[in-house]
Amino acid sequence: MVVGTNLASRFFLFTALLFAAPISFADSEHDSDLIAELISLRSAADSGVIRLDDDGVSRFLTSVSTPRPYSLIIFFDAVDLHSKSEFRLVELRREFEIVSASFIANNNGSDVTKLFFCEIDSTHSAASFHRFAVESLPHICLVDPWMDNLQDESGQMERGDFEGLAESMAEFVERRTKLTVGPIHRPPLLSKTQIAIITALIVISIPILIKKVLKGETLLHDHRVWLSGAVFVYFFSVAGTMHNIIRKVPMFLRDHEDPSNIVFFYGDSEFQLGTEGFAVGFLYTVVGLILAYVTNALVVYLDNWKTGYEIHPYWPSSWH
Repeated sequence: MVVGTNLASRFFLFTALLFAAPISFADSEHDSDLIAELISLRSAADSGVIRLDDDGVSRFLTSVSTPRPYSLIIFFDAVDLHSKSEFRLVELRREFEIVSASFIANNNGSDVTKLFFCEIDSTHSAASFHRFAVESLPHICLVDPWMDNLQDESGQMERGDFEGLAESMAEFVERRTKLTVGPIHRPPLLSKTQIAIITALIVISIPILIKKVLKGETLLHDHRVWLSGAVFVYFFSVAGTMHNIIRKVPMFLRDHEDPSNIVFFYGDSEFQLGTEGFAVGFLYTVVGLILAYVTNALVVYLDNWKTGYEIHPYWPSSWH
């Protein structure tokens, strides 16, 4: 009786394994197909950032059972908001691309198939924004292999992780995925061809510049250049340009009530737009130039006519 029971148990176990093996093999083959497809999409994308739409989210996330064989880190973008500098979407997306390219360059083994960088644009994927419960931008979310609820806030990148740009984004990825991003590779400001051309121009122009300096025929010897520079510095100062650069003040805003209208002058004493500063700075500069001209033309000229004395309060006599 015991022998019969053991035989029945073994037969049941063998039958279960026999049916489970094809299922397990099919799941493994499906996972391999998904990874291969993601690798292909990454190879064809700029900096390795895959553009997902609603169908892509369904194919690679919601239709795949957990644990998935990969993680996706997604940058949520809105092309319509690229013109609004306060969102910093263009800058943050560029930093996101740098992290993606650095991860691919620094990882050649199996780790490179465990994480994929993606982006979703609201213009063509509004349903995905709703599925992830994205209410504000910028927004970056890491979907790990075990995440079922795409609205889980544990996968969202905190605001502080944006401040350090690519470096802090890489730290977030390494902290959450236990993968190594590696050194951040930023593109050079100038290409090798541009550097070679600039070097050749400098070498060719050095003898000419030396000759000009010895003869006193450079721009630095021209008083008009110094006058123009002084006027520019004055305009730069009174227009509040340095404040605009530090605070990243936009040149204009779109009207909240009517997005088709552009606001150049903001009706608030505690805030002004860049265009408003330039307009006021231009008026200050015009008034300053008129005052300088009137002072020189009337006061200095009339004093010389009356007394015969030469007065040069603004420029050396050698400039005349």
